[in-house]
Amino acid sequence: MQVSAVTAGHWVERWECQQQRYAVDREERFTVIADVVERIALDRPAPLVLDLGSGPGALAARLADRLPGAEVLAVDADPLLLELGRAHYGDRVRYVRALIGAPGWLAELELDRPVDAVVSATALHYLSESALRGVYRELAGRLRPGGVLVNGDHIGPDSAFLRELALDIGRRHAERNLSFTHEDWQSWWSGAAADPELAPFLSRDTDSAHPPCEGNDLSVSAHVALLREAGFRHVGTVWQYGNSRVLTAFR
Repeated sequence: MQVSAVTAGHWVERWECQQQRYAVDREERFTVIADVVERIALDRPAPLVLDLGSGPGALAARLADRLPGAEVLAVDADPLLLELGRAHYGDRVRYVRALIGAPGWLAELELDRPVDAVVSATALHYLSESALRGVYRELAGRLRPGGVLVNGDHIGPDSAFLRELALDIGRRHAERNLSFTHEDWQSWWSGAAADPELAPFLSRDTDSAHPPCEGNDLSVSAHVALLREAGFRHVGTVWQYGNSRVLTAFR
C-alpha cells in the first residue's frame, strides 16, 4: 500500500509549517547546511550524503537538488514520515528506516563506500549524551577523510546567562515572523491519525518508531568536546540565531 502523491503533498506541507514553530529561521539554517555540504562535495563524482532524523526529507531533497549526482539517504525511524517523503519527493532520495544510535543502526543503511557528508536538523538533541557520544564515534568511522558532519539543532552557549538570552532572542524572532501561529507537533499527529489513508503506516511498530526520548541539553563546548573525542577536527559554529546553531565537524 502506498500513500497518494496528493495526500503526501498535503501532509508534507503541513509538516513543514509546523516545524517552523520549533526551529528558528529554519529555511536559512537549511540553506547554510546545504552550502557546507556543497562546498565539500561538489567536486566528488558521486557524493554520499546521509540525513539523520530526516522526517519526510525536506533537507534531503534540497541536498539532492543541489548535488544532482549525489546519493542522498533520508534516515528516520518513523514509517509514516518515510512514506510521505517517498510519495512526495520521489526517487531523488533513498529512504531508509533506522533508529539512530540503536545497536547496528548503521548496518541498516547498507553503505557501500565512505560517506562524504552527514547532516541532521533538529534531531540529535533527542539522544542522551552517552548515545550521542557513540553516534559521533560511529559517524567518524564512516566518513571519508575531509568529510563533514553538519548538525543544525538547539545548541546553546556555555554561559547559563547567555543561554537564556539566546532563547529569548529566538522567541522574539519567532513571534515577529508569526511562527507560533502554525499548528504544533501534537496537532499534526492528531490530524494524521484521523486520515484513513495514513492509518496503515501509523499502526506499524509504533513503539519502535517513537522510543522514549532521553534527550540532552548539551552546550556548544560539550558538543565540541564529544566531536573532538570521536576524532573530528576543525569543529565549530558556522551559523547561529538565538539558540539555533549549525555546528560543523570535519573528519
